[in-house]
Amino acid sequence: MGDVVNLNKFRKRKAKVERAKRAESNRRLHGRTKAERAREELQKGQLTRKLDGARLEGGAPTGGDSAGDTAGNGAEPDPPGSRVE
Repeated sequence: MGDVVNLNKFRKRKAKVERAKRAESNRRLHGRTKAERAREELQKGQLTRKLDGARLEGGAPTGGDSAGDTAGNGAEPDPPGSRVE
């Protein structure tokens, strides 16, 4: 007669292998590890701080109403390509 075996061990081993296969496919499907996401977030934060430190003017960025008005006369700037030289 053969050895007595515990079938629970085989079932658990088989389930563990299946979970590992599913985890591998999920990693491939869903992208990056937690460490990769954290590293990217850290790099993004460092870049933002570096850009903020290199900003020449404090406050809100200029946009819209007086961004292209260099003459100071209130006239609208010419659209690009409208000048004939």
